Amino acid sequence: MLKSTLIALAASALAVLAPTSAAVAEDAKPMVVGAQAPAETGHVMIDGINYYYEIRGQGEPLLLLHGGLGSIDMFAPIMPSLEADRQVIAVDLQGHGRTTLGERPIDHKAIGDDLSVLLKKIGYEKVDVLGYSFGGGAGLRLAIQHPEMVRSLAVVSAGYAQDGFYPEMLPMQAQVGASMADAMKDTPMYKSYMAIAPNPADFPRLLDRMGEMMRKPYDWSQEVKTLKMPVMLVYGDSDMYRPEHIVQFYQLLGGGLKDAGWMRENISQNRLAIIPNRTHYDMFFGPELVPTVLPFLNGETAAKSWAEVQAGSAK
Repeated sequence: MLKSTLIALAASALAVLAPTSAAVAEDAKPMVVGAQAPAETGHVMIDGINYYYEIRGQGEPLLLLHGGLGSIDMFAPIMPSLEADRQVIAVDLQGHGRTTLGERPIDHKAIGDDLSVLLKKIGYEKVDVLGYSFGGGAGLRLAIQHPEMVRSLAVVSAGYAQDGFYPEMLPMQAQVGASMADAMKDTPMYKSYMAIAPNPADFPRLLDRMGEMMRKPYDWSQEVKTLKMPVMLVYGDSDMYRPEHIVQFYQLLGGGLKDAGWMRENISQNRLAIIPNRTHYDMFFGPELVPTVLPFLNGETAAKSWAEVQAGSAK
């Protein structure tokens, strides 16, 4: 009973997928579901953290950021669709995947600064950003702290304040720590970490650091209001974030405050998408995600009016 409870706590609090064939292969090797080998891989040392990155595909640059206790490999099911349209710069975040944990705390603000340094060191001055959960928070901090580097931002299943979670999630998150490590040895989170981590023995320390981060209150609402670039928020209709928080996030960005107008004259540049029949734990590999976010990231915001549709059908 204790073991199953610990696993459930970790899965819920850290927003990683429960065991499925889509998440991790049986032999715990990184996923390569339909994805091509990266065109470039490398490491960049930033403030004691040796960040791993991959570059895939051709086109406008898209920074791709994974969820907690995951890695770049979480996106393997949708990576072929992304790299067919974009040059994807995928990064393993601090302590995750092939990136070292280091000695400092895990903190979204610090990671936001790290990402700006990493991008510049590998030759990018401005990118679009797609981040999921933990990576959504990192992408949001990059946009807040270094807005000149972010052309557009898609935040998937991430919030702007700690009270965005359902209340019952907070005590679960508070319990995450090294004591869970042994109970998690049969989970895909643990197996995938062991398969690629530069220091596999750091797994208990990673749980401690993630727990410390989640116990720390935060509220970025005033900073969210400063964002000028187009922002899209994407959630499942059964996400771990309260619907009220999702709407408030959109309103902080200037959306959802008034009617768009007959000719769309009052429409916000920002977007909100609620994907049906999706939870926080399966958003990142859902086939609906790419066609939801890519048109926005590509700047395809125009839509025909009723009059234009009628005129077209009359021809």
